[in-house]
Amino acid sequence: MPSNRRDFINLLAGASAATLLSSSAKREKAGAYPFPIAANNYNWYTFYNRQGKEWGKDWDACLADYAKTGLTAIEQSFNSPEEVKAIAPFLKKYGLSLPSVYVNSVLHKADEAQKSITTVSSIADELKKLGTKIVVTNPTPISWGGDQVKSDEELKTQAANLEKMGAELRKRGMTLAYHTHDMEMKAGAREFHHMLLNTSAQNVAFCFDVHWIYRGSQNSHLAVFDVMKLYGKRIVELHIRQSVNGVWSETFGDGDIDYRRLAYELKVLKLRPHLVIEQCVEAKSPNTMNGVEAHIKDLTMIKEVFKPLFS
Repeated sequence: MPSNRRDFINLLAGASAATLLSSSAKREKAGAYPFPIAANNYNWYTFYNRQGKEWGKDWDACLADYAKTGLTAIEQSFNSPEEVKAIAPFLKKYGLSLPSVYVNSVLHKADEAQKSITTVSSIADELKKLGTKIVVTNPTPISWGGDQVKSDEELKTQAANLEKMGAELRKRGMTLAYHTHDMEMKAGAREFHHMLLNTSAQNVAFCFDVHWIYRGSQNSHLAVFDVMKLYGKRIVELHIRQSVNGVWSETFGDGDIDYRRLAYELKVLKLRPHLVIEQCVEAKSPNTMNGVEAHIKDLTMIKEVFKPLFS
């Protein structure tokens, strides 16, 4: 017990300061962004490809390049647990985390769906060792770039299997995030809508690939924000790419899509999704820099445009 009134007052003051410091620390921890900014490996595939190089051929060299950008996380695609094991030592070497990954799946065919679910589950078992939290999948279309769409029965089968895959991943402490390209927006976007309207938010979240929604809707800025209104609460991850006059720009910045408004809308919804740069290059994109230089610029702009989410 304090020996006198002055000691008692000092004790109270010290306790109050400790309480304030503790509360401040808790607020700071609570305010920390839940994921480090990452980039998808497809960006690097496109930049490497135009330089005559191959992404993934030499993980030591590839991830050495990646680390030069200042990014501390990556989203890599995997087809097997062995691929996870192959990259893991180099992720550790370069201090890179793997908060999310991309996996392929065929879910609209009953005879192939279980094989996909089993494969993705085995990949997830290996990913648990690396702390991965989000598994992104875009169920394979009937054909890439064609006009053929899945039948109603195939869509019902796919939705049921997407739900099943999500439940398996949830058992492993991971979130399945449904992703689309432009194919799913054909025929009134029936595939896209059916997947999100006929799966549960508990088992299937949404990876909002903003530019594929834009391009799949015939370059509709309105469609991007209509999708936000419809499915915003299910967004756990963004794939971020910009274009100028319909062509993918070499680096992220202002252009066809109003990403500053998108950041504001996310703020209003109190969402803080995983931010994944997917600023790829295509045939008509400018060619003035390499992947390292481009991603340094991307990271700076992502921090600026999405600043509202970090406060």
